Amino acid sequence: MTLTLSSSAFAEGGMIPVKYTCDGEDRSPPFSWNGIPDGTRSLLLVCDDPDAPGGTFHHWAAFNIPPEWGGLAPGYGPNGRAPDIEQAINDFRVRGYRGPCPPRTHKRHGYQFRLSALSERIMPVSQDADCVEIQRLAFAIEIESTELVAFFRR
Repeated sequence: MTLTLSSSAFAEGGMIPVKYTCDGEDRSPPFSWNGIPDGTRSLLLVCDDPDAPGGTFHHWAAFNIPPEWGGLAPGYGPNGRAPDIEQAINDFRVRGYRGPCPPRTHKRHGYQFRLSALSERIMPVSQDADCVEIQRLAFAIEIESTELVAFFRR
């Protein structure tokens, strides 16, 4: 079975609702997944904007998600550590999810939500670990990954 990632808030190639952006509640959308490969010990879910003016902008890295979970409920935000998962510091310099927020003069940006199945938990992690560091640590232990791309324009 192949690893898949979806959201009930938007379709692949669709538009991200304002609710999940800086112009709305600025909280994460709901996600679900299937096809977790054998040997998975943890999951990583990231959100990146490769269309940002200065290069890829990292909005979120949620990691050490239990592999038996079938998804994440909506509502993770920039308010520190969540009690059930770990979150890195994003490029807004806060821990947790910060939604799409491209400059108002820009064309629509594509946001890449990437789910990675990992062969172990990401450890040890410093308190100030950012999204780039978490993704770097995960690369060496990644079993499989999948991506869901959606768009937003202000």
